[in-house]
Amino acid sequence: MPTNPLGVALRNRRAGHHTLVWARPDLQAPENFTLTSPAFDHGAPIPEKHRGRLFSANISPALNWTHPPADTVELALIVQDPDVPVGKPAIHALTLGIDPALNGIPENALVNPSPIPGIRHGKGALGRRGWAGPMPIRSHGPHSYVFQLFALDAASGPAADFTLDDVTAAIAGHATGRARLDGTYEIR
Repeated sequence: MPTNPLGVALRNRRAGHHTLVWARPDLQAPENFTLTSPAFDHGAPIPEKHRGRLFSANISPALNWTHPPADTVELALIVQDPDVPVGKPAIHALTLGIDPALNGIPENALVNPSPIPGIRHGKGALGRRGWAGPMPIRSHGPHSYVFQLFALDAASGPAADFTLDDVTAAIAGHATGRARLDGTYEIR
């Protein structure tokens, strides 16, 4: 495939990891459990089948985690791409209501509506709900996809049409633990 001049021109423009929800001072919590995926290792490329819906199947990867803190009432998952060439990271999943008794979710469980009872999706990329797989600009270089799982000591409770701002306001001060998994994707 030929090089995309726009991707090359924007190669040095990135929102940055400092713009992730993970970096917010009001959401700091101990990293006291782990998040993994059988689809990819931390820091490794995300497989093609998990790519965004315009070009592939857009199937969310399976995720597994170790036991969150004992006082966990709910888990919240936020997946962001901090390498987009704009000021804020792109949201690839915004999911609340994950039962802390689970030790993971299967492949494609982030579809909307989710097959897992209690899971709710907020507005993510382009206003969509559920998983929106990687779709970086061709020739922009590798993008990180940061899966951020927060253990909460209270139910999050925002309205049905919640956004990232609603979620961060609802969970601020309630994160008792967190776990992170980074994957990458690049279209050359």
